[in-house]
Amino acid sequence: MKVTCGAEDAERCNQAFTVAAAAVAAGADVGLWLTGEAAWFALPGRAETFALDLAAPLADLLAAVVAEGQVTVCTQCAQRRGITADDVVEGVRVAGAAVFAEEVLAEGTQALVY
Repeated sequence: MKVTCGAEDAERCNQAFTVAAAAVAAGADVGLWLTGEAAWFALPGRAETFALDLAAPLADLLAAVVAEGQVTVCTQCAQRRGITADDVVEGVRVAGAAVFAEEVLAEGTQALVY
């Protein structure tokens, strides 16, 4: 799963995190990629600042995916924002296009982009 937006498109952003957390809860093997403005949510405290009426807290959704799945920040997106691997929440990694391609091209994988 890949989320390409942040608070500027709150409903789409929240939907990506909600679907990822629901998939983890259902027992799916989930990889959530944070790209573009979504990269900011990899930083401690940033998901807690996100608010959307009638939506589960983004911090809780992110924590669920970190605990049971894999959360990755796009290398280029991180670099453009001055984010390093040392800056991100524990359990989140920074990786590039080759890793993304490997993951989405694996047999039986369904890629969703928000």
